[in-house]
This record gives sequence, C-alpha cells and structure tokens, in this order.
Amino acid sequence: MSEDKKKATDYAAMERPIFEAWKDAGYFQRTPGFGEHANESYTIVIPPPNITGVLHMGHALNDTIQDACIRRARMRGFQTRWIIGTDHAGISTQTKVDKRLAEQGISRLEIGREAFIEECYKWYREYGTTIVNQIKGMGCSCDYSDEHFTLEPAYVRAVRKLFVDWYQNDLIYRGKRIVNWCPSCTTAIADDEAEYVDEAGHLWYLRYPLTEPVDGLEYLVVATTRPETMLGDTGVAVNPKDERFGHLVGKTVKLPLVDREIPIFADWHVDTEFGTGCVKVTPSHDPNDWAMGERAGLERINIFDETAHVVEGYGKFSGMDRDEAREAVVAAFDELGLLDHVEDHDHSVMTCYRCHTKLEPWESEQWFVAVDGLKEPAARVVEDGSIQFHPARWKQVYLDWLANLKDWCISRQLWWGHRIPMFYCDTCGWEDASVDEIEVCPVCGAPVRQDDDVLDTWFSSQLWPFATMGWTEEGMDAPQMRTAYPTQVLSTARDIMGLWVARMVMSSMYCCDEKIPFEDVIIHPTVMAADGKPMSKSRGNGVDPLRLMEDYGADGMRYGLLMQVTGAQDMKFNEAKLESSRNFANKVKNASRFVLMNLEGFESGEPEPTTPADRWIFSRLAKIVAAVDAGYDNFEFGDITRELYGFVWNEFCDWYIEFSKARLAADADPADRLACQRNLVFVLGQILRLL
Repeated sequence: MSEDKKKATDYAAMERPIFEAWKDAGYFQRTPGFGEHANESYTIVIPPPNITGVLHMGHALNDTIQDACIRRARMRGFQTRWIIGTDHAGISTQTKVDKRLAEQGISRLEIGREAFIEECYKWYREYGTTIVNQIKGMGCSCDYSDEHFTLEPAYVRAVRKLFVDWYQNDLIYRGKRIVNWCPSCTTAIADDEAEYVDEAGHLWYLRYPLTEPVDGLEYLVVATTRPETMLGDTGVAVNPKDERFGHLVGKTVKLPLVDREIPIFADWHVDTEFGTGCVKVTPSHDPNDWAMGERAGLERINIFDETAHVVEGYGKFSGMDRDEAREAVVAAFDELGLLDHVEDHDHSVMTCYRCHTKLEPWESEQWFVAVDGLKEPAARVVEDGSIQFHPARWKQVYLDWLANLKDWCISRQLWWGHRIPMFYCDTCGWEDASVDEIEVCPVCGAPVRQDDDVLDTWFSSQLWPFATMGWTEEGMDAPQMRTAYPTQVLSTARDIMGLWVARMVMSSMYCCDEKIPFEDVIIHPTVMAADGKPMSKSRGNGVDPLRLMEDYGADGMRYGLLMQVTGAQDMKFNEAKLESSRNFANKVKNASRFVLMNLEGFESGEPEPTTPADRWIFSRLAKIVAAVDAGYDNFEFGDITRELYGFVWNEFCDWYIEFSKARLAADADPADRLACQRNLVFVLGQILRLL
C-alpha cells in the first residue's frame, strides 16, 4: 500500500474512542442476561499470552474468533464474560531479565534470588501489559475490569494447592530420570517443548575391543551419531534374534579411552538394520539407552555437568564442551586405530524452544507428575462427546497424544515462577508439601528450607479455566464457579493441544468434581506466509498485525483474516484479502450514511415488506441469518464472513439500496417512503448485528 493511502485514514483515531466508550460503560463485563438465555452463562478464557509477548498473527486470528463468539452470545442474551490475563512465562521472562542485567554488567547470581525476582516484577510492571494493550487495540471485548496474572496471590495459592493435593495422593513424585536439558538455560525442558531441527550429521563407526577374543573376533563395531557420549557407555546391546552376535551375549568389551569393562547383552529395542546391529548404551544420556539399562541392570554414569561440559575424572576430555569432546574423542579413536569409518547421516536433533540450543538428554533429579492416574478421565470426556473438537479430526490427535503421554517433568531450575511448595528440615530429615509457608520444622523446631526449583509454566496455566473464577478459596462453591463453569468455548492453536489443552482437561477433571473445563475446542489454522512457510523473524516473512491495523483498520484486519479461514490445517496469509475487507468496511459505512441521510420525517415502527424488492431482501436476510447461525454452530468462520460479504455488498448495497432511491425521493408517496425507511433501518440494523 502506498504512503498516501496509508495516511488517508487514521483508523486508530476513529476506533479507539469507540472502544474506550464501550469498555468504560461496562459493556464487556458480566452483565445480566435477557430473553430466553437470561439465566445461561457463556464464558471464554483467553489463552493467556506471555508477558514477554507482543501481538502476532496467531493471536490476531485467535482473538478475532473468540471475540466473534462472545459478541454473538452477548447479543443473544447470555450472561457473557471473556476472561483475560497473562502468563508469567518462566524461562522467557527470566531470559529477558538476565539479558537486561547483563547489559548493566551484573548477573542474577550476584544480586541473589529475592533481588532478581524483584527485577522480574519490575520488568513485568514495565512491559507486562504491552500485549493486553495491543489486544485492546484490536477492539476485543474482554472483561478488562477483572484481569488475571498467573503469579497473582490467589492464583499462586491455587497452584500450590494442586501440587499439595497431587503430592499427597501420590500423583507427584521426585526421582532421578532422563530429562531434556538445556545447557544454556540450565533447566529441564518438557518433551513437548522440544523443537526438532533436521541436521546434516555423521555416523561414526567405532571399534570396541573384546576383553577376550571370541572365535577369532577381536572387536565389535558400534555406530553412533554422538561419539562423545561413549565416555559414559556401560554396555553394548544386540538384538536377541540377530544370529551374528548371539554367541557374544554375556561377554564383555574393554571401553577404549576409559578402560572400562562393559557387558554385551541382548535387548529387543535394538534395530538390526541400524549401523552394524551393535549399539553402544549410555543410560544417563539417552532415554532409549536408559530403558535398556534399566532392563539389563547397567550402571548409570553422567559425564556432563549442567552446561554440557565433561565432568572431572576423564583426563584431557574433562572441561571440554560437547562439540570439543566429540572432536577429541574421534581423534583419539583415530590415533588408536579404532575409528572404523565415518558415513554422512542426516537426522533430527532436539533444540530448546526458547534459545534454540541443542538439548542434552541428561540424568538429573526432578519432580514428575504420574499421568496414568489422570489420563483416563481426560480421554473419556472426549470419547463420549462431552468435549468436542472443531474440526473433528483433532479429536483423534488429542486422544493419541494422551495415550502416548509419559510422566511429566514439572520442575524447572529457574528463579522466576511458582516455587515448588516442598519444605525440608536438614536437622531431622522431615519433609512435606504445604500450601502455606513453613519456616520451622513441625517435628524438631529447626529452620526449614524450601525447594529451590520452580514449576513448569504449563503446570500453572493448566488451572486457567477455574483458578480465574474464585476456585482457590471456595472451590466449586465459589459464585463464579456456580454460574460460569464450565466455560463454553476454547479457541487455540494446534501446537499447544498437549501442552495446555489436555492438561487443562486433566487438572479440571481432578479439581472440579470431574466437570469438564470447556465444551468445544476450536483448533484454528496456523497462519503461514504467502508461500506456505511458517512466519519467523529469521526468515523475514513475518507480518505485524499492528501494522495491518494501521493500514486497514481493526475491522479490516479482523474480517480479512476470517475470510481466509477454511477447513485446512494451515492458512496462507494473503494481504490483498485485507484490502478487500477494508473496502467492504467502507462500503458498509457508506451504506449506513445513505440510510441515515434519508431519514427525514422518519417515525419508528415495525418493518413491513410492501413491494417485491422488500419481500426479496427480507427473504435473503432470513436466509443469511440461518446461514450465519448454522455457521456458528459448526464454528465455520470463513464461510460466515464470505456469505455475509456477498449478501451485504451485492444484494443489500448494489440492489436493494438502488431499488430504494426512487422511493426515498422528496416527491415520493409519504406512506411508501416511511415503509421504505423502516425496512432500510431494520435490514441495516440486522446487518450490523450480523457483522
């Protein structure tokens, strides 16, 4: 769009005063209903955006869908409320504040935990409302009089209560397990938060000498994509059906470089087609190896520290990072004549979703949720239709995710977030979880300490549908819980179906007397660039919705986005659609101006079709109303917007208004003129409500 066109209309100057007037008048707060739905509630919770975030195209589409649903329910007479709030965003916020402190020449380790948390709150007070203000700029009719934050006192107490309940019911436990570890953020990362990146790598074939030759065979060759982890090998595995190696099971090899004698054993997990059919087993640095090691009773050796440097005790390798250790280990094998050969090998590697560092499968002591006791109810309510997905194909995706769900690592080695409410007495050994703060041991009276870790951000956000409704103190008896729970619609992106949607269902079924948190789940399409590639800063193909609102207005952007929604999983964004929707908004404005300019002598009264043109437009109006209702019932927002576009532009503006001009002339029959005015006002009013 040219600069002249951009400056032609200051949309914000027009739209913001209207929005502020609506908000200040309380129109977006929960108000008494009316009509047949007067005693019914219609509530939506907004997926809480991170306090570090800014509005992006996914937000713009999702918030538009939610606003369309809540505005329609409000006009139909429901007691409506769209709950808004923000998420504290543990890793993201801590990273932002760490960076800001680094620019000042200090670190959180220097200032300590309490001072660092205060710095996080300063950051929150300074920037935490940015995205909420941008949502307001979109005209979203959230209940801004009652915003929530996942670290507000009542919410903190709710999170602690859930932790304590699950801990006391053996659904939370602490143990040493393999986790996805980020050496840069120095914290565990959930399986679902790992991002996979294709990488052109290698397959190194290493010779492991047998402790004693067997039938003339002096060594086994193992293939690995991570030769550096061989320092922690405690076994070599073969498939029980692999006749090539059956006679070696029970024998041992001498692990090069560290001179460790390790067993050869059989395990069904081994793929006979991968490499040579022999695999090195490093239980502390690979989840599959961990499982094989458990079955074989292997020793677990952790060779890396929290920053993925080789720990002490490994000679020249100690102190090296992963990449340095890889080069050094390969070079050492080559020098010893034990590097058999190297092949090119493309594979996927896990990276941190925040800093994009390669994750390290790493054994550490963490807190876990035992999900087996929570999965069945969460699956049942989807299988029986109590919760329905739109489009319906996402139902099976949800069920498959639950079926494959493993115990959830909920501890994070951060300072910003919900601190784990576990307390320990180092004097007598007492420990327990508590909703309230504990300072002295109830057994011996000595001072106690609280667990240093915080909870995974998704642990707290799973309480969002009910912790924002007074559940913390009064449970299901809280007034809002009685009148507004469960919520009706959840609209969200597919990438957090497991991270958030399923966990909300699990926790809600547990905390809310097995009542579902929402009835319908809309999985909206992912907004892609015009070429079908994901939008990203690195690609430079992202589109800023704030700029779009400047160019096309909030109405133009919102309508243009919905017009592009189809049943497809992804949506290729086409900015030209926004230009047509902006023109459409102008068309509606001009039609409204025409009607208002021709109301001289108007007296309100019932509309009445008296001419063929009247009867035609009334019939078309009835048809579009039915189409819109059906579209909403099936959450087909693209169909709704496209049908409305055609009706308003082609039938109302281009035809009916033209038919009306002669009837509105000064010398027209007064009775017919009044009838025409009433019909125009009625049809235009219905159009504006539909839009």
